[in-house]
Amino acid sequence: MTLKTSIVFALCIALTGPSLFAQQALKVIKANSKTVDIKDGNTFKKATWTIVPSARPDIYKTSAKRVTFYTDLDSISFKVKPGHEYNFVILLNGKDSAFTQIKYEKTEQVSYLDILKKASKYDFNDSRELAKFTYKPVSDTGLIHIRKDFKLDSVIGGGNEVSQILSLLHWVHNTFPHDGTKDAPNCSSIHNLMDICISGHHTVDCGSLANILNNCYLAAGFKSRRVVCLPKDSTDFDCHSINTVYSNSLNKWVWVDPTNDAYVINEKGELLSIAEVRQRLIENKPLILNPEANWNHRSSVTKEEYLYYYMAKNLYALMCFVSSGGEIKCNLLLPVEYKGVIPRTRANNPKCTNNPDKFWVKPD
Repeated sequence: MTLKTSIVFALCIALTGPSLFAQQALKVIKANSKTVDIKDGNTFKKATWTIVPSARPDIYKTSAKRVTFYTDLDSISFKVKPGHEYNFVILLNGKDSAFTQIKYEKTEQVSYLDILKKASKYDFNDSRELAKFTYKPVSDTGLIHIRKDFKLDSVIGGGNEVSQILSLLHWVHNTFPHDGTKDAPNCSSIHNLMDICISGHHTVDCGSLANILNNCYLAAGFKSRRVVCLPKDSTDFDCHSINTVYSNSLNKWVWVDPTNDAYVINEKGELLSIAEVRQRLIENKPLILNPEANWNHRSSVTKEEYLYYYMAKNLYALMCFVSSGGEIKCNLLLPVEYKGVIPRTRANNPKCTNNPDKFWVKPD
């Protein structure tokens, strides 16, 4: 190496060295597919991000407190704070480095709440017929096996009705980890799904988790439904499934969310229904989220992000699956302002209503 070459090489190192060391310090995740799933706070965005190595950096903006990127091979998660940037590299096909940055950017979180407030009006005189809500009896063979094989009597315990309802919620949340980016394993029944998940340490999406809890409630003698909570935006394919379980002692339906181990109470400490939570959001009345609400015991769930942002978005319309004579039907509750059927529900051919009294009818 000549003296001139040595000087040029040394100069290059001096100029690029800090950048090289900074790059070497970055966390690296691997990917073979260009498509990435993102968990943005409580929102799961399926195939929402495309890896672009030529963008340096490729910036993802968020107002959430935690963001996780899921590639087909790897994942990475960051706690996000205002004024901070989080840099990492996605190594695509083992050769192309996509320098990626997560950046906090404050957004107006009341926008979803404003949409919900404009959708407050229902028509209590809507007389359109819905599919009849039915509930499997505790004598159902499948439910008997669930109650016995998963020792639900021990799970429920000897407390009062509300205590039993919450004990089942906590057990399902703690036993079946949630992952909204992956499909549930193939299975022949809910019992089979529960067994596969426990024995094989599989995760489930929110819909499957709500199905599991629904069957556990039915097996324990409670009337329960899986409720699909839907946004207004037809291009938004992120929705959320939770449960409503009927409490005889409270004479009402109760909100329970197994994904986030969540329930909601008012300022008097009374459990609230889905309808009550929705109305209180619209009327700016106090809502209290149980303090142990969390996602997979990895991150806590805050009232602001969960209720006033994520669920405010997804409480625009509500759908329940109905079993009737072996046929699966759907009922869909819509606000008056929405005309027609929400596009993503059309495949289920739902029976629509603007009347919440007919949709939230008490079980027989």
